[in-house]
Amino acid sequence: MALSKLSGDEQGIILGQLRNTLEPRLVMYFSSASSELRPLLTPAVRQQLRDDHEVAAALCLKMGMQSCKELREETSVRWEDKGLSAADLATLSTLGSVLPALEALVLSEGSGSAGPDGVLRLAEGLTAGALPAVTYISISSMHVGEAGASALAAALDRGALPRLKILWLTGAAIGDAGLVALAPALRRRPALERLRLTINPFGDEGLAALVAPPPPAGTPPLPTGGLKKLERLYLRYTQVTDAGCAALAAALDSGALPALDHLELAHIPASAAAIDAVREALARSRAAAIASAERAAMAASEAPESEAAAPAGASGSS
Repeated sequence: MALSKLSGDEQGIILGQLRNTLEPRLVMYFSSASSELRPLLTPAVRQQLRDDHEVAAALCLKMGMQSCKELREETSVRWEDKGLSAADLATLSTLGSVLPALEALVLSEGSGSAGPDGVLRLAEGLTAGALPAVTYISISSMHVGEAGASALAAALDRGALPRLKILWLTGAAIGDAGLVALAPALRRRPALERLRLTINPFGDEGLAALVAPPPPAGTPPLPTGGLKKLERLYLRYTQVTDAGCAALAAALDSGALPALDHLELAHIPASAAAIDAVREALARSRAAAIASAERAAMAASEAPESEAAAPAGASGSS
């Protein structure tokens, strides 16, 4: 379809899709070859492109990369103790839609340079579809807190990180309120396989919000999806007590965590007896999952034999 047949708004959408902070020349090339797009690339827009590119280039250099091209093509980024600031994380969030190759992102900043709002600004800037190929993200030694957790939940719910499988949030100051805010969004990610929440001050309330089994009939349903594929859950150095362990054991016995096979509960206030009860529930859950898989495999193997043994014409109408 000729661009001239599109409305001004539609042409503007195309221009927006062509804008790439890491490669601003792309939109320049297309607009110079299109009489319809050229007027939309005003001097103000061109200047904004240049300014945004300079900021992105400065971030790349600060993180030890030679150019924006290196970041654009990278599949794994580990930015650890680079002096990341809140402004740097806000810039990174704006690049979420132009990093199609990135699969793993590790952010760690023990110096405190990101401040209390760095992760918040990162999450707030992640739009629908941002970081489309990322399956693993780790944020450690950086303040997330309730506000950051809520912002991360909102980012996930609007479609950022669509392929996320592994989430590490360690030493992130996530208390009960933060995990209560984040838990529904995580439960709406059925592909989530590993979740590390170590060295955080949440306790029983937060854990229950994350792993609570389906509610009784007649009560409002929990978010769809659940944690059906969650294989590993790390809860070391949290404030989970016997009550939280009981909720976790109940979730395991209810079948709410059918894939879980690795659970870390060291260095928490819960008693040894409560932790042992969780381990026993995990063993029962694993045994049930194995038995279910064996029954499914047996049924699948018997199905072709049953079909082969059926008399000719048995499936037809009499």
